[in-house]
Amino acid sequence: MIMTIWALELKRGRNALLIWAASISLMIALCIVVYPEISAQMNDVSKLFSDMGGFSAAFGLDRIQFGEFIGFFSVECGNILGLGGTVFASLLGISMLSKEEKEKTAEFLLTHPISRKRIVAEKLCALFTQILILNAVVITVTATAVFIIQEQAPIDTLALLFLSHIIMQLEIASITFGISAFLRHGGQGIGLGTTITLYFFNIIANLTEQTAFLKYITPFHYTDGGNIIADKTLHWEYIAIGVLFAVIAVFAAFWKYHKKDIF
Repeated sequence: MIMTIWALELKRGRNALLIWAASISLMIALCIVVYPEISAQMNDVSKLFSDMGGFSAAFGLDRIQFGEFIGFFSVECGNILGLGGTVFASLLGISMLSKEEKEKTAEFLLTHPISRKRIVAEKLCALFTQILILNAVVITVTATAVFIIQEQAPIDTLALLFLSHIIMQLEIASITFGISAFLRHGGQGIGLGTTITLYFFNIIANLTEQTAFLKYITPFHYTDGGNIIADKTLHWEYIAIGVLFAVIAVFAAFWKYHKKDIF
């Protein structure tokens, strides 16, 4: 039974994956396609946001040039992928282990000659696989849309933007996966609440120096398009902390599920 549970999870989640991938890709493609029609007005938008003080800083708009494609993409398309991708990752992660008890399939699963550690490992692999498939679809559609409008997009910066979002989705998926091991009846509200809370932490962190410490907690900070475009690199110190959170959550999932009284 090589990776049987992994394959089963991919089969069970294929409809949701298809819907999320299609929805996010379509919205991003539409934003890209309309860019040539509105690019002339984007410089005025940049000036408007630069004069809005704290509001612009909270959303990172004070460092973005909307007249440039990469600036427009990082805000409009970045928000779609940032929120859409993380909501998908959190809802998928929070249900990965808890759904067996909610759907009354845990007893059947655990009667097979397979260890609990292997169950957790294969479910985690299925979780990461679906996230990577989602992003592969989004990247393919993005590349196609950029080619259609014949826009000269900086490939290296685009690659950094997508990489940061993939890392963020994997981090949030790992955290909610760890939480799911402690749940018995699902927790979509917890998964969604985790994403929204981390998103607002980033907004609050950008407002004042007193709340800047939140940048070390929320993964939305290291996906900030303004920073990535300006620095031409990712902020690996923030990513390292996020990876640490993810590793701790995954270890917690293995520990809890191994000793959990499921029957």
